[in-house]
Amino acid sequence: MATTNKNILNKMYLVSALFVVVALLVVVQIINIQFIEGDDYRAKAEQRVFRNDTIPSTRGNLYDANGQLLATSISKYDIRFDALAPSSKDFNENIAALAEELGKKFDKSKSYYLQKLRKAHSNKNRYMLIAKNLNYGDYKEIREFPLFEKGPYRGGLIVEKRIVREHPLGKMAERIVGYDRRGSAPVGLEGAFAPYLRGSDGVKLEQKIGKNQWKPINSENELDPNDGFDVYTTIDVNMQDVAHHALLKQLEYFEADHGTAVVMEVATGEIKALSNLGRGDNGKYFEKRNYAVWESHEPGSTFKLMSVIAALEDKVVDTSTVFDTKGGKISYYGRNVRDSKYGGYGKISVAKAFEVSSNTALVQMIQNNYKSNPEDYVDRLYSMNLNEKLSLPIKGEGVPMIPHPDDKNWSGLSLPWMGFGYGVQLTPLQTLTFYNAVANNGVMVKPRLIREVKSKEKVIEKFDREIINPAICSQNTIDKVKVMMENVVKRGTADNLYSENFSMAGKTGTCQTEYWKSSGNYIASFAGYFPADKPKYSCIVVITKPSVRKGYYGNIVAGPVFKTIAQKIYANNPLIDQLELQQAIPTQMVVSTDSYLSKAHAQNEVSSMKIPNLIGMEAMDAIAIVENLGANVILKGSGKVKSQSLKAGTKISPSDKVTLTLI
Repeated sequence: MATTNKNILNKMYLVSALFVVVALLVVVQIINIQFIEGDDYRAKAEQRVFRNDTIPSTRGNLYDANGQLLATSISKYDIRFDALAPSSKDFNENIAALAEELGKKFDKSKSYYLQKLRKAHSNKNRYMLIAKNLNYGDYKEIREFPLFEKGPYRGGLIVEKRIVREHPLGKMAERIVGYDRRGSAPVGLEGAFAPYLRGSDGVKLEQKIGKNQWKPINSENELDPNDGFDVYTTIDVNMQDVAHHALLKQLEYFEADHGTAVVMEVATGEIKALSNLGRGDNGKYFEKRNYAVWESHEPGSTFKLMSVIAALEDKVVDTSTVFDTKGGKISYYGRNVRDSKYGGYGKISVAKAFEVSSNTALVQMIQNNYKSNPEDYVDRLYSMNLNEKLSLPIKGEGVPMIPHPDDKNWSGLSLPWMGFGYGVQLTPLQTLTFYNAVANNGVMVKPRLIREVKSKEKVIEKFDREIINPAICSQNTIDKVKVMMENVVKRGTADNLYSENFSMAGKTGTCQTEYWKSSGNYIASFAGYFPADKPKYSCIVVITKPSVRKGYYGNIVAGPVFKTIAQKIYANNPLIDQLELQQAIPTQMVVSTDSYLSKAHAQNEVSSMKIPNLIGMEAMDAIAIVENLGANVILKGSGKVKSQSLKAGTKISPSDKVTLTLI
């Protein structure tokens, strides 16, 4: 018995000792939590209740060359209600008046909001949605409603502000305008000039009021955001409109895969229009990719200008040097080079070969004169910067490819094939930059998309013309090829574009693409400048994979787009009937191109214009139309046009005032 009692006593001692040890461990842990790790745990607990939330800065505006908006930031507001914030007295005294005001504002019954607000109060809902996507005017009005006027603590008003980026041009120029989204690679002008446009974010303190629900603590921010700068680009929305619709019309008719059209100011290198359209799965065309900047491809016959300049500059030929086209076919290492004209052109000069785009003559010009020293030809091309990227601010520029005899893949076919634009690769914008240099008497300027950066009226940074090469060749060579390019339009492959009233110069291009996969795929192009005697603008049009049954030659597919752009920008009266245009493209900003006319002539034309139906249009679009008609705009409210003071079809003059009532 004594032994048993002793064993029991020992077990009790052991259990007691364990309790003591556990108690000591608990005490140690409490001390550790309270005094050693206390700050960390308190911070974690506070983080679960409070957080610093980012307030996005207001992004700067993106303008065209004439000060018209390409992209702007608009504040949108979501209004919610914390039903536990007001006291019972405040809630009961103001609920009926609040419900009545909300009903008037959002076109619902007073009883609807009474029921909704009371249900939120009884359910202790601290995050009830009142309205979303409100503009500043609506937000300002709602915060003065009964109960809400007492603020977030007494009135339960929760305001969530968001910055939304809007593009007044809609789908037109969508790719060149681009975007700069968090988590995505920046694209276009928005991406290229993001460091100027972004600004710096602010910080606000929020309290957790429910699962994934946070409420601002203070009406003031912990750190206010700084708005971004405004960027003024070189794009002209009037020219962009012309280029976009001319390209779209041709793509649709020829059922092409995609295309691009670029307009550049010769002297400055300013890009005035850049349209890129690709066909979607539904057959419709949209700004799919920036083909002008990104897509490197074999240029075909437009590269013959580079070959002719190289040969003239090296003095291995003159414009009068004659080559036999040999029946329209010549072979190199078992591969045939053919002319588009069956039977060839007989014996013709270099100038004539360029006009009619004879492959056989111009291939012989390069092969016969450079076969012993092909590096002379390639080095000449390199001296004209054809192997260098343009280093544009827009990301994704395609890499030019001009083979050199030292390359591993150089072969006997490389030299002759380069002579007529195969085996080399350039982007449309790189090709245009070279053609622009010819128009600019040999001065190669870098394509430019930005003029200046401003903070309100203060200029932060200004961007001037940048010269890539002061002289790609001699003036004598420039003068010769200018005549040749003008004759291409007068009597050569592009004679279908010729007009007695307006001069153009350029070169057609037709080349096969993806011929290593299958035959029947072509790229049609036309590059040049206008007017021919005093070049003001250069332009390139490239259309890829047009329907062969409808046509695929550069003069038929791409040339007419070039002519339309040239005439509408510089020759024809660009003012059009605004009512007809608004009906054709009601969702886009409608603009006239009267900036290209003399002021007096423009005013005479505008005075006979009629105001279109603006009801239902966004305010920004309606303002653009009225101002382009020469009248003054008076706005009432915000949002879309509800009514207009002058009825649709009424003649309008520059002295008129048009009142637009918005909702």
